[in-house]
Amino acid sequence: MADPQTHPKVDAFLERSESWREEFAKLRSLALDSEMKEELKWGQPCYTIEGGNVVLIHGFKEYCALLFIKGALLQDNELMLIQQTQKVQAGRQLRFRNLAEIEQQEERIRAYIREAIEIERAGLKVELKPSEEYAIPLELQVRFDGSPELKTAFEALTPGRQRAYLLHFAEPKQSKTREARIDKHAPRIMEAKGLNDR
Repeated sequence: MADPQTHPKVDAFLERSESWREEFAKLRSLALDSEMKEELKWGQPCYTIEGGNVVLIHGFKEYCALLFIKGALLQDNELMLIQQTQKVQAGRQLRFRNLAEIEQQEERIRAYIREAIEIERAGLKVELKPSEEYAIPLELQVRFDGSPELKTAFEALTPGRQRAYLLHFAEPKQSKTREARIDKHAPRIMEAKGLNDR
């Protein structure tokens, strides 16, 4: 197999990492040991096959993880995959607390990566709950009523971006917090940007 091509932005990401540096390096080597291409997306190392996103490496306070973009489709006989929250429909994580855990699970990790590549190559898709099934918070409906152009811009967003906004806006218990979130993100919606777009 040809030497895997590393991406300079991922090199920089690893150099900047204050925690999980060894773990990230090991996960990176496992990802690059497949046929995937390395990129930096959403500020994280991302591995793709034929242009399709397969897996991300990311770190949190308590653990680092491989996030399989279509993890819900993986055969999880080992019951190792974790759904971050009930709101996450497609992605699933393999979590690690140290380098030893990654090294002990290396063959299983490779098997998950191989299967994720096969799923992407086969063009399989996770059946997502349609955006219409998510309630529009009252505060957002009021804004839509007063600003038809905001409603039009929102409806022009991809279903995934609409879902992310609806979940984000509906989350706070207090109406004024929901309104503040809508105020903050309305300009981004008008620019056709998603919640996490840079």
